[in-house]
Amino acid sequence: MNRESAVAITPDSSGIAQWRVMLRDEVALLAMPGAHHKALLRQAHAMHQGHMIDADELGDLLELADAALAYAVESLLDLDADE
Repeated sequence: MNRESAVAITPDSSGIAQWRVMLRDEVALLAMPGAHHKALLRQAHAMHQGHMIDADELGDLLELADAALAYAVESLLDLDADE
């Protein structure tokens, strides 16, 4: 999930900052991966529709959200395998 730096950040981009905080919330991600992923997608699309980010930035955010979901699924599978 190191592609975060690909998203352009401006000082007044509080929506992106909030999105990044949500992306990094590992507790919420692992507790409900599907719902967390869906919330990330909704917020990213809302920022795009609100013209806060362009299509390239939207694509980057969607990729990061998908990577977070994949991470959560793999982590949960690893936990199940250890038990």
